[in-house]
Amino acid sequence: MFGRSNAEDASDEVLNPYDTSQHAEREALLPTSRETEPSLPLEKPRLAVCSKSQFSILHISAAFLTGVIACVLFQVVIYPSCFTGFAHRIQQSNDDVIATALAPPYVGSTEAHHFPPTKPTNAYPSLFPTNVGHAGGTPTGAEPAVIATAPSYPIQKGQCSDKLISPESFEPALSGGKGPEAGVKGKKSKGFNLLRSWGNLSPWYSVDRGTFGLDSGPEIPETCRITGLHFLHRHGARYPTAWTSYGGPAKFATKIHKNPEKWNASGDLDFLNDWTYKLGEELLTPFGRQQLFDLGVSLRMKYGFLLQNFTESDTIPVFRTESQDRMLASALNFAIGFFGYPYEGQYQQSITIEADGFNNTLAPYKTCPNANDGSKSDRGRWYLDRWATHYLRDAQRRLITQLRGFHLTIEDVFAMQQMCAYETVALGYSKFCELFTEDEWEGFNYGLDLTFWYNSAFGSPTARVQGIGYIQELVSRLTHTPIATHNSSTNGTLTDNPITFPLGQSLYVDATHEVVVLNILTALNLTTLAKTGPLPYTHIPKHRSFRVAEIAPFATNVQFQLLACASVPDPQIRIIVNDGVVPLTGIRGCPDQDDGMCPVDVFVAAQKEIIQKTDWVYDCHGNWTIPEGTKWETVTGDSPKAL
Repeated sequence: MFGRSNAEDASDEVLNPYDTSQHAEREALLPTSRETEPSLPLEKPRLAVCSKSQFSILHISAAFLTGVIACVLFQVVIYPSCFTGFAHRIQQSNDDVIATALAPPYVGSTEAHHFPPTKPTNAYPSLFPTNVGHAGGTPTGAEPAVIATAPSYPIQKGQCSDKLISPESFEPALSGGKGPEAGVKGKKSKGFNLLRSWGNLSPWYSVDRGTFGLDSGPEIPETCRITGLHFLHRHGARYPTAWTSYGGPAKFATKIHKNPEKWNASGDLDFLNDWTYKLGEELLTPFGRQQLFDLGVSLRMKYGFLLQNFTESDTIPVFRTESQDRMLASALNFAIGFFGYPYEGQYQQSITIEADGFNNTLAPYKTCPNANDGSKSDRGRWYLDRWATHYLRDAQRRLITQLRGFHLTIEDVFAMQQMCAYETVALGYSKFCELFTEDEWEGFNYGLDLTFWYNSAFGSPTARVQGIGYIQELVSRLTHTPIATHNSSTNGTLTDNPITFPLGQSLYVDATHEVVVLNILTALNLTTLAKTGPLPYTHIPKHRSFRVAEIAPFATNVQFQLLACASVPDPQIRIIVNDGVVPLTGIRGCPDQDDGMCPVDVFVAAQKEIIQKTDWVYDCHGNWTIPEGTKWETVTGDSPKAL
């Protein structure tokens, strides 16, 4: 549910109940759609003829009794479960209701389409070369520089040219329209956007100017020019992860598939009677691939001119990602968008290993044991559990009447909301989206804020320590100085090598998970994102500063812009999250500047101080505890320090 959880090590031991490699035989026997009896043509009506009855009352009664007996025998043979133990199935709770039209046995089962075939019979690569020569004229032109030359900045709306379909009932609200359907189930919010109400499962979009407190945009401030860019981004939209703390689409599918003969759906949930689980696990979806391709194209259009520095130094860029499939696929799709095909020879892709025992700033939890202790890393579960019970109470009451014979819990209803988001970014559309009101979607959005605030960001006791390794690398790059001491998640084998960790590049691109992006933003001490925290579980605060949909959605991206300005003497840096400029006033010494700029040397000095105060050994390996819930809080992502 929550992307790369800090407790994900546990996922290595959890079997996916719908892993087709484990259930291949069963799945092969299950139909992929509901089978119905073919309809027979209606007979032509006959004219009534007045005539003397040919049968007596005795004949008619005997025929009727024979028909009744035949029907009963037919039911016993075809549906024996309707009669077995009937006396024991008197309704005692909602679990015990026996529906009149039962769901078919395949409901909730996994449906998978394996492409490409492992050994296609018509594959002859030698007959289909990718380069046959005769390319024609190939003179190149100047690199684009939209960030510096265009009169306005290109805005990302989040849908990649409307490739995702929203429910019809949401469309007026999405377009800002008015009327009875401007929202769902009676609500009339003008600015509601379903795709921006899914927390970390939302597609990334350009946040509004001023979202983080500055009336400034990502375009270059007056008198300034761009000298470099450090670009950090998340992977694109994916299938659900193997591990989930609360909810989980696969868990819900498993539950409804377990006893389909006991329940029946109606009304808004009627589609469940034929529904199968069509989601994979952790891989990028087609839309996710599109997101990263578009992100690559967008960055080339804005900052392509920075490649001139590589031409002048006779070098090529080094971009980084890590070994998980969705991470590598994201990086390569980004590269195709940025460099075009073929991208070989235009850059080098560093692939760091995400596995236990490997230091990796893009997956720091693998070497931080306390980040895998649920009492520390999954604090958000306590808050989410209580919040979901509050905001989904009405939805549970409404839906439970349309799912007779099924014990529908609050967690199941939350999983339905997750299913909406996951099916939309994987399949393009989801019927689950139509089940909830705008208020309930706002509740879902806030539930994910609670989760990530307490698990991965300013409310987490292990957030800063996990982000500190990347901060060390950032300082190393900004100062063109190798890392002197490896005392966190930095990997000395890679960062001590100027080929695999070059210094002095004008462009850096790193791909990671949303939890790590949040770790890094926390470690940087961007206090404006935390000013309304800690987050309560009893209500949604007005004008809250921390929204995961704005900070860490699918394909979220952070620009560290480096600038030289005629109006100030020193090189400047500023941080832009999803096209929103973030104030740096929480960083010691950085001024309250209209465009969010801070002198690079001041920024670096403050980050060195944070690095020096962060204790990797104690925070990651120390034997410390914290109580659950509101009995202990932090708004800096720090652990409780030893006395």
